[in-house]
Amino acid sequence: MTNLKANLQTTQQLDDEEQNLIMKLSPLYVQWREETLREGEQQGVQQGMQQGMRLMVESMLEVKFGAIDEALSQIVEPLSLLPAKESTQLIWQLSREELLAEFSEEKGV
Repeated sequence: MTNLKANLQTTQQLDDEEQNLIMKLSPLYVQWREETLREGEQQGVQQGMQQGMRLMVESMLEVKFGAIDEALSQIVEPLSLLPAKESTQLIWQLSREELLAEFSEEKGV
C-alpha cells in the first residue's frame, strides 16, 4: 500500500481531501490484503491435506489389493473424505467386495 500511496502522490497532485481519503483507505487495504493472504494460505493447506489423504488411501488400497483398477478408483475419493482413522479401519477391516458395496450403496448405484 505504501507503494500505491507513493505512486499516487508522485503521479498526480492530490488535494487535501484526496490525501485524507488515501490515508483512511490505507489501513483497510492492508487489512483486506492480510485477510486475503491468510485465506489463500488456509486453502492451500486444506488442499494439501486433501491430496495427502487421497494419496494415503490410494497407497493403502494398493498395499492391500494390488493395483488400483477402475472399481477401486471410484471409492478413493469418498474414502479420502472420511476421517483418517475411519478410512484406515474400513480399508483394513473390509474385503474388496465389502468396500465396493459400502460405497456403491452410498452413491446409490
